[in-house]
Amino acid sequence: MPGQKFASRAPQNPAGFANWLVFAFLSGIETRYNAPMKLLTSFALLLFSFAAVPAQQAAPAPYAAKTLNELRTIQRAALKSDYALNQTAYLSNNIGPRMSGSLQAQRAVEYVAEEMRRLGLEVRLQKVMVPHWVRGVETGELTEFPGMAKGTTQKIVLTALGGSVATPATGLTAEVVVVNNFAELEALGHKGVEGKIVLFNNKFDSELADSGFGLQAYGMAVAYRGGGASAAARLGAVAALVRSAGASQDRLAHTGAMRYDPKVTKIPSAAVTYEDADLIAYLARMGAVKIRLVLTPQTLPDTVGYNVIADLKGSERPDEIVIVSGHLDSWDLGTGAIDDACGVAVAMQVPFLLKQLDLRPKRTIRVVAWMDEELGGTGGATYALEEAANIAKHVATVESDLGASHPIGILYSAKPEMARFLAPISDVLRSQGAPLAESRPGGVGSDTGELSRQGVPSFAPYFNTQTYFKYHHTAADTFDKIDPKNLAEVGSLTAVLTYALADSQQPLPR
Repeated sequence: MPGQKFASRAPQNPAGFANWLVFAFLSGIETRYNAPMKLLTSFALLLFSFAAVPAQQAAPAPYAAKTLNELRTIQRAALKSDYALNQTAYLSNNIGPRMSGSLQAQRAVEYVAEEMRRLGLEVRLQKVMVPHWVRGVETGELTEFPGMAKGTTQKIVLTALGGSVATPATGLTAEVVVVNNFAELEALGHKGVEGKIVLFNNKFDSELADSGFGLQAYGMAVAYRGGGASAAARLGAVAALVRSAGASQDRLAHTGAMRYDPKVTKIPSAAVTYEDADLIAYLARMGAVKIRLVLTPQTLPDTVGYNVIADLKGSERPDEIVIVSGHLDSWDLGTGAIDDACGVAVAMQVPFLLKQLDLRPKRTIRVVAWMDEELGGTGGATYALEEAANIAKHVATVESDLGASHPIGILYSAKPEMARFLAPISDVLRSQGAPLAESRPGGVGSDTGELSRQGVPSFAPYFNTQTYFKYHHTAADTFDKIDPKNLAEVGSLTAVLTYALADSQQPLPR
């Protein structure tokens, strides 16, 4: 047979065998057809270019076919389920606002723990020392302004900012000075600010929010809420007001945490509504305006709170953990439905669905209801500190903390290689209008931020935040703002994402 003389020298490795086969084939052609080898050179080189290179193996799929089928089953079940809706209703309607250190916060801890035990999860309460700030009385009125009718005052709607100190019990009256930003404040100097109340009239960018970028608009506005009081106090101000850092035009004041520079005198601080900020600024352009404030908040000693931690143990690698979470505490003006009872509820729904469908992932799914996201972030910080020796076993975190509008996909903070792991998940979610996966370096959750900084891949539902900041941190954050269809979609995305991460057949890139 042509080329038989080469058979005894055939190499055993695949690439070498391919080279040998080419030579054997060409030798056979030369022998049989008397074709000179030099005429076959170009053909040989072409064959060598393929045969000499080892075959490249395709990267193994991150998920087994069985897992992908299970994801679609989970998705269908979640879209039909009312479990998350009922849990959101109970947390916001039956328990109500859940300020850190409050009796309602403790009742919420007990309730979530009871529900998770009812599902058969291993539950523990992680002790967290939390701030205990109580709002008290909060009133404001204009006592002097151009054109004012004698013997009258004009009420303004305001709310104390979390962590603020109080005015004297009888109130504080002073002239107001209006600035649009920190640069204008500095330009006034001590002479223009000392003894006065500063109003930071920085407008929330509603056009940006209406385009779907509410979170970005909030990020630009919230700086004055956080640091305005200390900036004003450095120049001798006696109190600070901020224009509400939200999109509401329903005369709703927007609360939230503020912070004091320890080197500067603490002065009272409150947020006024969109409408009242406009009113004060309008009048101040005409002449002197005086405001009387009565704010009686109290900062009590730190007290004990708890993170609720509930584990659905994995079938193959139970020591590896995928967290799914929301924060249990809320502000006290509303009932904390969108911020963040719904986030806790969709996290609770994950083990509920898996138990219902008799599915168990390879890794442990850990439901965490965080305490104290709003006033200090001590719940997330405490968890990261106590789990410091076990961070390498934390495979991923999922946190939902931007309400329950229609989710359009997944946000993630991880290496670029994570895109390969998310593509099959996005394909499943495409049918519910959530196909996007967008990288956000630096973290995608407040409570999971420290874990993310230590290299744990972090994930969150990706929302259009067009309407969220109309209700966020206001008295309008109530259960009626929850759309059942949208919440079911958030629950579906959360369950599909969490199960996929916990059942991946490859390690996630860190």
